[in-house]
Amino acid sequence: MATPTPPAASAPAATPASTSYKGWRGIRRAFGTPSAMTMLMLGFGSGLPFLLIASMTLSTRLRDSGLDLGSIGLISLASFFYLLKFLWAPLIDRYAFPLTAFLGRRRSWLLVSQVVVALGLVALAMTRPELGVGPLVMWVLVASFAGATQDAAVDAYRIEIAPVKAQAALAATYTLGYRIGLILAGAGALYLAEFLGWREAYLAMAALMLLPIITTLVCREPVAPESTVERRIDFVGAFWQPFSSFFSTNGLLLGLALLLFVGLFKFPDQVIGVMAGPFYLDSGYTKADIATVSKLYGVWMGIAGAFLGGIAVAAFGFRRMLFLAAIGVALSNIAFVLMAQFPSEIWAFYAAISADNLFQGFAGVVLVAFMSSLTDRNFTATQYALLVSLANLPGKFVGGVSGFIVEATSYVTFFVLSALTVVPTLLLLAWLWRRIREPVPEAPTAAEPLA
Repeated sequence: MATPTPPAASAPAATPASTSYKGWRGIRRAFGTPSAMTMLMLGFGSGLPFLLIASMTLSTRLRDSGLDLGSIGLISLASFFYLLKFLWAPLIDRYAFPLTAFLGRRRSWLLVSQVVVALGLVALAMTRPELGVGPLVMWVLVASFAGATQDAAVDAYRIEIAPVKAQAALAATYTLGYRIGLILAGAGALYLAEFLGWREAYLAMAALMLLPIITTLVCREPVAPESTVERRIDFVGAFWQPFSSFFSTNGLLLGLALLLFVGLFKFPDQVIGVMAGPFYLDSGYTKADIATVSKLYGVWMGIAGAFLGGIAVAAFGFRRMLFLAAIGVALSNIAFVLMAQFPSEIWAFYAAISADNLFQGFAGVVLVAFMSSLTDRNFTATQYALLVSLANLPGKFVGGVSGFIVEATSYVTFFVLSALTVVPTLLLLAWLWRRIREPVPEAPTAAEPLA
């Protein structure tokens, strides 16, 4: 039984000219759209604040200021805003932000969230954690809420600005921008903090937010389907309609199966994430080795994987690439067994990181393109935010107990077991195989050539 076709209103507005994204010419067309450059800059804006407000750079700063590990761990919980953004995403779908409504529904939220992120980074630059964490925690919460809101608006913008067939290319360019943002917020901010101080580092990162802000001001607003207005009945309906729409389009059984598949897809990779750092140290690698191989070389391997994923989906569609990506993510976990067998050998570290980050990047773009195809364009922010949360939550929770599994067994056993968790994903994919609707050539949105 084929996946039901979404309502006509969820498709992009057609123009007389039809654009095909098949073959190598189609791949070049998908990557060459102005929308791709827009997504590069918006991806940069999404990636830049994450480490500064919810991850490694912030925790390094707090430890450098003398905070205890318990307090640092509690402050890091602010990153859960990124997993809960589907709770307020209906507001992003239903309303334009009042003060910037003249920009349109998507860009109004983009601009406000980006400006608040920049102001939050400026405020964090001015705080002094050693004198008390109260102001710092407040601004971390403000900035992380704005960062999560920015992500939801960016995802909705990407899905609505171009047809389904071009989504993998846009996801790849978004990933490139995102990872460049991570590099600057990670290695770049740490270098600045070492030589100039934390205040100057955070102020420099805040200044870089001007790039996505300018992009938002000059890019074009996507064309919203006419039924968007009709279906936004009231405030309460804005929260239940995105979910009822998903199940009315797919049916209850298929809808639940798709949600479960998304939740399981990257599980093998996510479950080992918490143990990666301790494993590197326990295998005899220095912090300099970890920084060079994992945080610099690994990032570029991830970018390469992302572009391979974008090309592959554009050329071959979803089903075969979902299968290849799932197998690749699982097998890349086995590559860490090589490190365990050859501890302290730098070539083994490079080999494992090459396999892991290449398939992480590949699978990430394939999953983003697939999830984008599942969304109703009347409710892109809400439905996509829910799918992203489902794609990350299972691995987050199981990763929390991964240390106990390693202590009870060994690193080698843990990596093998993590690879075997791909089996339920493959069984579910087999059931979904004929129900997954492949993208077809479609007319571009009216906004696509102008983005």
